[in-house]
Amino acid sequence: MIFEDISEMAAALPAMGALAGLDLGTKTIGVAVSDGMRQVASPITVIRRQKFTLDAEALLKIATDRGLTGLILGLPRNMDGSEGPRAQSTRAFARNLSRLTELPIGYWDERLSTVAAERALLEGDTSRKRRAEVIDQVAAGYILQGALDRLRYLAR
Repeated sequence: MIFEDISEMAAALPAMGALAGLDLGTKTIGVAVSDGMRQVASPITVIRRQKFTLDAEALLKIATDRGLTGLILGLPRNMDGSEGPRAQSTRAFARNLSRLTELPIGYWDERLSTVAAERALLEGDTSRKRRAEVIDQVAAGYILQGALDRLRYLAR
């Protein structure tokens, strides 16, 4: 099931269990996962996009292996809040993925997540080559951490 609002998704999630954050790009999918208590997001991998069935298979394998209880997709809105072609592509990906899994799927506004990830990697004195390798998974970590913080706030 797909949830537009994180508060609606919160009601559908079990009290405990890891979540995944996804940064969908045209060439890669950055993946981050949380701990079971949903406190900390950790970037884990980048999936090189091929075609949907292979991308979904790789994501669902991670979900099964890690016992995930939900997925958070970064929704790339424009700075004025409107949605462009990338957001529509993300929504299409979510619709197709929801046909293959019972896991709840939610969206998180990812505006400036890649900028924040890039800044963090620069502050960490990460080489240009290494930044290119990990930027998507670090951005997925920012997306997931934002959603985790909101879920924790809603649980109060």
